[in-house]
Amino acid sequence: MLTTFKAKATKLPNGMQVDTESQGFKILFDEPEKMGGTNKGINPMSALLSVLGACQAIVAAMFAEKFKIEFSEFYLDIEGDMDLAGIMQKSDVRTGFQEIRFKMHFKSSNSVEELEEFGKFIEQNCPISDSLAYGVKLVNQGIVKE
Repeated sequence: MLTTFKAKATKLPNGMQVDTESQGFKILFDEPEKMGGTNKGINPMSALLSVLGACQAIVAAMFAEKFKIEFSEFYLDIEGDMDLAGIMQKSDVRTGFQEIRFKMHFKSSNSVEELEEFGKFIEQNCPISDSLAYGVKLVNQGIVKE
């Protein structure tokens, strides 16, 4: 069952601010002042890490009962390495993350082995993990002059 998600991103007049909207929700993106932004919103790369964590946490909540996993707390520490020389056009290094690392934290009475098995399931079934790990086809559908 193919489902299409949609979003709209609009560049605002101030600095690097971008207003995004999807499913009736808005998120303001920006860059820190040292990158030419106004620091009024999260930057897209940090948001990507947050989205990965949110997706994995949602998968954990969706399937904990099926795996007989009980937890009173679940969170992820996530970090990614990016060489800013790429986006600044000072090097031909790629502009995206070179590596993303995460650690899952459970407050649970389940065994470490059970949590490790569940953690593997979470990683394998999170759509954001899948998109990042295996790539996704990006299709530029052209330019619209208005």
